[in-house]
Amino acid sequence: MITFTVYGEPVAQGRPKASTRTGFVKMYDPKKSKDYKDYVKLAASEHAPDALLLGPIGMVLTVYRSIPKSISKSPKKAMLAETGHIVPTTKPDVDNYLKGVKDALKGVIWKDDSQVVEVFARKRYSARPRIEVKIKELSQL
Repeated sequence: MITFTVYGEPVAQGRPKASTRTGFVKMYDPKKSKDYKDYVKLAASEHAPDALLLGPIGMVLTVYRSIPKSISKSPKKAMLAETGHIVPTTKPDVDNYLKGVKDALKGVIWKDDSQVVEVFARKRYSARPRIEVKIKELSQL
């Protein structure tokens, strides 16, 4: 199993941007998403296997967002948020965080995103914003 943590405020995959600079439409990542993917790649590279994973993969992603000021003003609510009793139900969606992380791990941990066949993803609040990633090769029978 490969496990690592990326510290800092998580960034969800943004909507792709389009440019027609050369006369053709070119799609690209927003700067914030691209920078965060590069940061995730860097953190993941310290835990990368010797060879890219090639088989089916299971993944667990836990996104810890900062506790909003509206909650942190109340010590009781802040504690409930920190312990997972209050969870983020606001945008961005958890799958947008997942998409960005999966894109970042292509070519670092696995060959292609399509290898990820099982996923468990969740959003939580924490005084220490971060993402925690767990990756497991699944056996093929």
